[in-house]
Amino acid sequence: MKAVGKYIVLTEIEEQQKTDSGILLTSEDSNRLRYKKGIIIIPGTDVDVVEEGNIVYYDRNAGHKMMLNEEVVTIILERDIVVVL
Repeated sequence: MKAVGKYIVLTEIEEQQKTDSGILLTSEDSNRLRYKKGIIIIPGTDVDVVEEGNIVYYDRNAGHKMMLNEEVVTIILERDIVVVL
């Protein structure tokens, strides 16, 4: 299986958010943040910047979710990635 073009298949990484002062944010507060963290499962055939296994931050409003091999994944475009770790 492969993603086509500039599409990227990734899984969202749920992480506990903490403020600088040490306060833990609830999942509702975390959902208000603009960017989400994910790990790339399948980069598209025309993707140049990232590769499988990279951890990235992407715009939470980008892409869509779907079931793939009984797992919920997110499909985004390469341009929706803002940071590669």
